[in-house]
Amino acid sequence: MARSISIAIAALITATQPALAQNDPPFYAGKRITLLVNFAPGGPSDIEGRLLARHVGKHIPGNPTVIVQNMDGAGGQVGTNYLGEVAPRDGTMVGYLTGAAWLHVTLKDKARVNFLDYSVIAYQPGTTVYFARTDIAPGLKVRTDLAKGKGIIIGGLSADSSKDLLLRLTADMLGLDYKYVTGYKSNSAARLAFQRNEISMFAESPPGYRTSVEPSLVANKEAVPLFYNPGWNGVGYSEPSQVKGLDLPTFPEFYEEVHGKKPSGDLWKAYLHILATNGALQRMLAFPPQVPRAAITALQAGVRALDKDAEYSDAAQRLLGFVPDYEADEKTEETVRKALSIPAEDKEWIEAYVKKVSK
Repeated sequence: MARSISIAIAALITATQPALAQNDPPFYAGKRITLLVNFAPGGPSDIEGRLLARHVGKHIPGNPTVIVQNMDGAGGQVGTNYLGEVAPRDGTMVGYLTGAAWLHVTLKDKARVNFLDYSVIAYQPGTTVYFARTDIAPGLKVRTDLAKGKGIIIGGLSADSSKDLLLRLTADMLGLDYKYVTGYKSNSAARLAFQRNEISMFAESPPGYRTSVEPSLVANKEAVPLFYNPGWNGVGYSEPSQVKGLDLPTFPEFYEEVHGKKPSGDLWKAYLHILATNGALQRMLAFPPQVPRAAITALQAGVRALDKDAEYSDAAQRLLGFVPDYEADEKTEETVRKALSIPAEDKEWIEAYVKKVSK
């Protein structure tokens, strides 16, 4: 009889355990998440990050409040390093990072925390749209006039950033007559310099281009749109969703318009390496190292749910002109690790290219 009672009690405990687990509060119940954007307010990273913050909380179990904190500087590395070194590791701060992956590949000494130790939640492939002032001598009436331009001044953020490298690489492949000026704190600061005619050629990701460049500088005929970077996976090109409807050529197509042949050589190889790494991982949502697995699972589920959020899609279309396409699944970390690799000899070539203007 006693044995039967013991068995019955054990069965009852076992049967109630799942119910008790189901009643545990979600990891983010009553919590707040800070989304750390590693570029300044008003730029494309900030616009996308704030849009994400406004909508993702309702899809995360526990419905946490999500706020945005900007921490710009050094081409995005100030915010990226802060996330890895100082940010709390309890799931209450997550980085919305731009350009971090490329710097890890090429210049690990600037990233004081190994980027592979971060927990990557999601990533978004991206591109950049290039534009130039119409008053570059002797005048730009159509985009291919850029090849005849004299005294072009290209602006940048940091000599080792992917943006600056792509600007220089495309200019050198095209054989442009240019001077390179870097160190602008943000895209917004560089855009202001462009408006003041301190620089005459720049590039921005589609959110900044569509919301700030196209409706003002291009519409007022102060700027001519030139080309954009295609997607590249090591095998073939693709058209990023962000540029649909812009009616612009890719850089290789623009190069052929100017030179009548396809690009090639060391400059071209370096360009493709950057596209394969930074283009695929232009935007990343990442936790600092050693955050609880429950935080990773909850936030990743929230990002995936945005795919079916009509309110989010409508807002993105209005603000950005496209809907960000985040990759967030069980293969995310594996994909990121594969992308963060580059042959040693090619890395050395790129590092030497950076040092040409860093002395």
